[in-house]
Amino acid sequence: MNTQDAKRVLETALICAQAPLPLREMMVLFDQQVGADTMRSLLDDLAADWQPRGCELVSLASGWRLQSRPEMREYLDRLNPEKPPRYSRATLETLAIIAYRQPVTRGDIEDIRGVGVSTQIVKSLEDRGWIETIGYRETAGRPALYATTRHFLDDLGLASLDQLPAVMAGEAPLAGFDDSAQVQSSLLEPADDGAPQATEQTNTEAPGEALQQPDPAPPLDSQAANA
Repeated sequence: MNTQDAKRVLETALICAQAPLPLREMMVLFDQQVGADTMRSLLDDLAADWQPRGCELVSLASGWRLQSRPEMREYLDRLNPEKPPRYSRATLETLAIIAYRQPVTRGDIEDIRGVGVSTQIVKSLEDRGWIETIGYRETAGRPALYATTRHFLDDLGLASLDQLPAVMAGEAPLAGFDDSAQVQSSLLEPADDGAPQATEQTNTEAPGEALQQPDPAPPLDSQAANA
């Protein structure tokens, strides 16, 4: 198989994939006859081919994905003009603390925020697939240690935690998510299962102060592929 045909196979697989494709799965396309270095070279060439188009090929935490470019969001939103629900500031603060201070316990989060963290908030983040329990601290009660997942990075459009927006010394972790050009993904998009917005009884914010979600850059779906 020549290079052009191999790129066509890769392109087709990426367009039809429902989730980011890891390198090992893409190698299966060629019956393990293509090495990892060659595969990366093909992916780099394919990314360059898509450079002038409305979609881009990106490398994420769990694999490679074709997705629409951020500047296309304005037009794609016209197909689905409904504004998605918003997560409360308490939920976003909890997520940000876990992302920047992981691994952390619920007590750590409460110490940083200065208020209690409701079970509903933690559960909503776990249900969304953004955080998970990775162990237990060897202290009284053995509290669970929380960390973010690969799915969280995929939704944020990042390959690793090192690419999270920088937070200045003394700045709240949540500031790293605000007004960042890197946040061009479905990070703050609610779960597809229609779960209700998480709230926190100890939160003193007015309901109208919940953060508005930044515009995500959704992955290329099968409908777009068939267009």
